[in-house]
Amino acid sequence: MAKILLEMKNITKTFPGVKALDNVNLQVEEGEIHALVGENGAGKSTLMNVLSGIYPYGSYEGDIVYDGNICKFNDIKDSESRGIVIIHQELALIPYMTIAENMFLGNERGTKLKINWNETSDLARKYLDIVGLNESTQTLIKDIGVGKQQLVEIAKALSKNARLLILDEPTSSLNEKDSDALLELLLKLKKEQNLTSIIISHKLNEISYVADKITVIRDGSTIETLTKGVDDFSESRIIKGMVGRELSDRFPKREPHIGEIMMEVKNWNVYHPLYRERKIVNNVNINVRKGEVLGISGLMGAGRTELAMSIFGKSYGENISGQLIINGKEVHLNSVQDAIKHKLAYVTEDRKGNGLILSNPIKINTTMANLDAVSNRSVIDKDKEYSVAVDYKNKLKTKAPTVEQNVGNLSGGNQQKVLLAKWMFADPDILILDEPTRGIDVGAKYEIYCIINQLVAEGKSVIMISSELPEILGMCDRIYIMNEGRIVGELDGKEATQEKIMTNILQSSGKS
Repeated sequence: MAKILLEMKNITKTFPGVKALDNVNLQVEEGEIHALVGENGAGKSTLMNVLSGIYPYGSYEGDIVYDGNICKFNDIKDSESRGIVIIHQELALIPYMTIAENMFLGNERGTKLKINWNETSDLARKYLDIVGLNESTQTLIKDIGVGKQQLVEIAKALSKNARLLILDEPTSSLNEKDSDALLELLLKLKKEQNLTSIIISHKLNEISYVADKITVIRDGSTIETLTKGVDDFSESRIIKGMVGRELSDRFPKREPHIGEIMMEVKNWNVYHPLYRERKIVNNVNINVRKGEVLGISGLMGAGRTELAMSIFGKSYGENISGQLIINGKEVHLNSVQDAIKHKLAYVTEDRKGNGLILSNPIKINTTMANLDAVSNRSVIDKDKEYSVAVDYKNKLKTKAPTVEQNVGNLSGGNQQKVLLAKWMFADPDILILDEPTRGIDVGAKYEIYCIINQLVAEGKSVIMISSELPEILGMCDRIYIMNEGRIVGELDGKEATQEKIMTNILQSSGKS
């Protein structure tokens, strides 16, 4: 029988007004990949923060038994000294430092007075080779893609003599190729290094492939643990454990009522803001109709976000040219304020960086794109602000004890609902949704899909950018396919398939 490396017993963690964890139990065997799944706000990341010492001993109830000993971690250095290393969803790398410098930051090689750079570089090379990253140790982090940055994080963890690696949504920002490579690396490290991993992910197909066991957490409590080869590992079975019911249809039904063209983009060109000779969006022509969910599909780096941001008040790019026509009239949107005035909204994929003010409460985030509607002679009416926020909290089923709660304390799915509320309150006619369900569980996804359907039923136009092909196929009436800055195909939603989308992308690659 395999050795139990980790046991978390009766872990209870309470925040003001919220019991995040309620007697959670988790058992992980040495050398296994153990998946932790649950809806946003279920308590997965909180549990891992307890394990890694981010929430120190004394701030929770229960015991952590690791390698046969009860542990009382006071901070992350305590857990790392025992070989427990966590890699967060937002990577903790410094862009203008080299790979080697990042790998040994805080764990420098040499003496207190002098860093041994030769040893640093040699060790970095050793661990980069283990994870299969063929990059110079002197390459700056800003010069490599997100997939390679994820490998640097894993190499960094191995350099700390990791025995237990915790990965929180490791593939949420990766394309399919990089995601597959990362999963294969975890399997390789398990086989060759006997590395134990705990992986948190909403991508259930990846979980089913890579995990030996799956523990389901719901509403802060342990529901069950499924074992590969013994229990049903299908996505529908995992979803049932997560949401407490069968979710027979991942995408809500909608009867489309599509009207006249609301917005047209003609001969649209955008150049990179720093490398001004580099064209990012190349002669794009698209339109969206009233009551339509329009999809823009493509691989990462295709130019979808850059297209959306350049349309939205020239938020991205230089030397932007082309025509933008809204409701039959050409408009010139030179700022975000111009875009909002013309009833256009852009829900960013970077909700934490650009979409929300995490240190502010729900009520402020909900109303900040339309302050005039809650103001009287430029003075905010606090009662009205509160009332609006409560209304949207209820309408979107945002899980929070009160609208006074800071957005930074919410789960990813609930943060996304606040971001949607912010732009819905601005009352746009056209919403551009950029990766609206990234890093969100299936239950919250379904609720957001219902909100999108409600918006188009009211006559709004929705442009959905998504890297998840099932989402594009399940939600969109019409789909544009983008590759290398160009529109390379257009499909009716009823006729579209993953194969047709990928064929358009692959056949267009490399063509000028």
